[in-house]
Amino acid sequence: MSVLQIFSYVLVTLITIAYYFIRRHHTYFAVRNIPHIKPVLLYGNMKKVGNNQHLKEPFLHLYKKFKAEAPFAGFYLSIRKAVVLLDLDLIKRVLITDFSEFSHRGNYYNEKDDPLSGHLFNLDGPKWKLMRAKLTPTFTSGKMKFMFSTVVEVGQRFVEVLKEMLEKEPQENGVEIRELLARFTTDVIGCCAFGLDCNSLKDPEAKFRTMGKKAFTTRRHGRFVVAFMQAFPNISRRLGLCMAPKDVSDFFMKVVKETVEYREKENVQRNDFMNILLELRKSNGMEGLSLEEIAAQSFVFFLAGFETSSSSMAFALYELAVNQQMQEQSRQEVRSVLEKYNNVLTYEGLKELHYLQKVLNETMRKYSIASIIIRKALTNYQVPGSKLIIEKDEIVIIPVDAIHHDPDIYPNPEEFQPERFNADQINQRHAMSWLPFGEGPRNCIGLRFGKLQAMIGLTLLLNNFYFTLSPQTPVPMIFDPKSFVLAPKGGIFLNIQRIE
Repeated sequence: MSVLQIFSYVLVTLITIAYYFIRRHHTYFAVRNIPHIKPVLLYGNMKKVGNNQHLKEPFLHLYKKFKAEAPFAGFYLSIRKAVVLLDLDLIKRVLITDFSEFSHRGNYYNEKDDPLSGHLFNLDGPKWKLMRAKLTPTFTSGKMKFMFSTVVEVGQRFVEVLKEMLEKEPQENGVEIRELLARFTTDVIGCCAFGLDCNSLKDPEAKFRTMGKKAFTTRRHGRFVVAFMQAFPNISRRLGLCMAPKDVSDFFMKVVKETVEYREKENVQRNDFMNILLELRKSNGMEGLSLEEIAAQSFVFFLAGFETSSSSMAFALYELAVNQQMQEQSRQEVRSVLEKYNNVLTYEGLKELHYLQKVLNETMRKYSIASIIIRKALTNYQVPGSKLIIEKDEIVIIPVDAIHHDPDIYPNPEEFQPERFNADQINQRHAMSWLPFGEGPRNCIGLRFGKLQAMIGLTLLLNNFYFTLSPQTPVPMIFDPKSFVLAPKGGIFLNIQRIE
């Protein structure tokens, strides 16, 4: 028998074994009579995702189909199985009441070969608990007040750049506002996380902006390798597999190293996140942060901060352009508060913009930037009031976007109604019915900062400009199926007119 024949037999055998393994794996929920949608070989329930379907769609379909039948349904993430929670009481148990049994996210990270992956969002177990304890004091309302003036300063530069842009040349097809807002939030995070002027407002090709985009849209490996990394993390670490592209990792590590060395050498103090991390570097009752840990936390603060806030602001302005009466009501509230504080945007004044806050909250309901929340079961968990078991190591998914569009919770969910967030309406809803930042001990640690920069951006823009919809932007919104987070396909173009 030739070498080629032996190789062919081995290959066929391996393919047959893999086929049998996957097919058997895909019978898991059927054997246990757990509601699910029949999977497709290799793809599971994700075949259309990334092609003509956004990530939120299969979970929305599953939620609608099985919500009335069971507290959770089965789902196949390619070759990996998961359960999708359909009951709000069960969701509360997973996120809050029984958090200790679901405290892990199960995300892949590799601190040795990819130090930027060792950030708070990815870490699990004692490492996560210690890092969360270290970082929690950095996001108090007091610390937000500490960084407020920095965000306002960048916001005022944003207004001036936009005015200059409108004066230089007419924007006949409108302005692509999402990219412009991403440049604003990039400069905000650059100042607050790294203490650097990124200059992306004036230079769209600034290094921070291009690397930020690449970090969010590009992975070092393809789709199936990423699925393998998530399914087999220990093997992947031994193989040295990494998520972030090498040039992105090298760039951010270099920036952090130079910033830390300069500040420590010159004893520089600034009102920013980096300064807070440097204080944590000096042991304060706990082990101090290493350079790699500072880099990883700064990196995730940058990624989470610029993308989510810029998208939420863009969607809010889109809705206000469609609903002119709401835009004018928001603007009048802004002007009334500014007048009260001598036309200066203050931290106290920002908290008085109650209607604008409702606009932002409704935006985060209708447009769930992160459409799902992921947890991992640490024990065999029996669902209260049933015989159903969520097995140890099972991936648990909370379909945030589906909940936010449930007509039983939010009547006419596709309509934009800020009044949904009046106090009386909030009190009538389940506590788990609005989850843009997650809930419980593992909620988004930076939620205060995210709200802060979004509110400052919207306040300054509404005070200086009118917004109307460009014909280039569709109504209703069309979403990009290739984007993991919720993003408009082709951008959001708005006509912008300066208020004299």
